[in-house]
Amino acid sequence: MSHREQHEKLVYMANQIGKFFQSQNGEKAAAGTAEHIRKFWDPRMRAAILQHLEAGGAGLDLVARQAVERLREARSEN
Repeated sequence: MSHREQHEKLVYMANQIGKFFQSQNGEKAAAGTAEHIRKFWDPRMRAAILQHLEAGGAGLDLVARQAVERLREARSEN
């Protein structure tokens, strides 16, 4: 799988998770999505989605983007 295809797959997955949590509205949706990614994604997957965000985050829906931003902030605090 190419680098681009990997990012597209991760964006799709993050967006699907975000859609699931979207019913929780606002900050809870982003927090739930971020927590799910933190708990269940392999560290390499998390690193790749963070890299994608740094490159502009093309394709990330609002909730997914907010969740990945939360992960980035948490990572920089550690």
